[in-house]
Amino acid sequence: MKNKYRILKIAVTVIILGLLLSFSLKRFSGQKITDNKISVKMNAKTSVYFIDEKDIREIVKKDNPSGKVGDLNIPVLEKKINSLPAVDSANVYLNLNGKLYLDIKQRVPVFRLNKDGRDFYVDEKGTEFPISKTYSHPCMLVTGNVKPDEYEKLAELVEKIDKDDFSKKFFIGISKSKDDYNLLTSDGNYKVEIGDLDNIEFKVKGLKTFVEKYLVFQDPQKYSMVSVKYQNQIVTTLNPYFKENDSILKAGNKELAKAPVLAAVKKPEVLPKAAETKKPKASPAKPKEKTKPKAVVKSKETKKTEKKPATTKPKAKVKIE
Repeated sequence: MKNKYRILKIAVTVIILGLLLSFSLKRFSGQKITDNKISVKMNAKTSVYFIDEKDIREIVKKDNPSGKVGDLNIPVLEKKINSLPAVDSANVYLNLNGKLYLDIKQRVPVFRLNKDGRDFYVDEKGTEFPISKTYSHPCMLVTGNVKPDEYEKLAELVEKIDKDDFSKKFFIGISKSKDDYNLLTSDGNYKVEIGDLDNIEFKVKGLKTFVEKYLVFQDPQKYSMVSVKYQNQIVTTLNPYFKENDSILKAGNKELAKAPVLAAVKKPEVLPKAAETKKPKASPAKPKEKTKPKAVVKSKETKKTEKKPATTKPKAKVKIE
C-alpha cells in the first residue's frame, strides 16, 4: 500500500508540474515583443552606419507580423540578417522574460574599389559589398583591374598606410596599371611605383626615408614618378613640364646625341688597313737590294722613304683616338 501511495503521489506531482509548465509556456509564447523588448547592438569598435537600428527593427516586424514570442522563428530571422551584404555576423536570442537581443557586426570597408565601371567596398577579409545610398565610409580609393585574389594583400597595404601618420597624410589613393601598383600622393603630381604587393613594408619604409631626407627639400612638381619597385634602390623620373628641369633634360639629350657619333668613330678603326697597303711598297725594296749591287744607294733612299711612313703612322693613331 505504501508503494502504491508513493507512485500515486509522484504521478500527481508530475501532472501538476506539466500543467504549470504548459500554462507558463502558453503565457510566454503569447507575450508580445514590443519595441521596449527589442535590444539591438551594433559593433562599437568602428563607427559604420550602413545599417541602423531602425532597419533591424523593421526586419523583425516583417518576419513576425503578430509580434508574439511563439510565432518568432529565431533561426530564420538570424539567417535573414546575416544575408544582408553589409552584415558580417549576427546573433539573435531570447531571454526568459521574452526580451529579444540582436548582436550585429557590420562589415568595415578597408578600401573602395572602382573596377570595370563598378564601384564597391572591400573589407579586411577580401569580401566585396555594395556601396550605400545613404552612407559613404571614408577609406582609400583604389582604381584598376585588381584581381579578387589580391584583395587581402591590398587590404594589408592600406591598413599599414592608415596606421602610419606620415603615410596616411602622404598617400591618398592607389592605382593599378597592367601588373604594377602605384601610390598617389597628396604632395605634387608624381606617383609612387611600388610594383607588386610583395615586401610592402620594406618598400614603404624606404620611400618614407627618401621623402623625409631628400624629397621634402625639392619642389613637388620636379618629378613625375618615384619608383621603389626595384630591390634596394629608388629610381626617379623628371617631370618634362617643369621649367627648372629643362637644363637637365637638354644636357641629357646632348649626351644621348653624342652616343651615336662615338659609335661611328669607333667603327672606322679598320684604318690599320692603310698601313697594310703601304707595307707592299716597302717590301719590293728588299728584293732590289738582293738582285742589284747598286741598291746600296737605293737602300738609303728606301730607308728615307721608310722613315716617312714611320712619321705618318703616329698621325693615323692620333686620328683614331
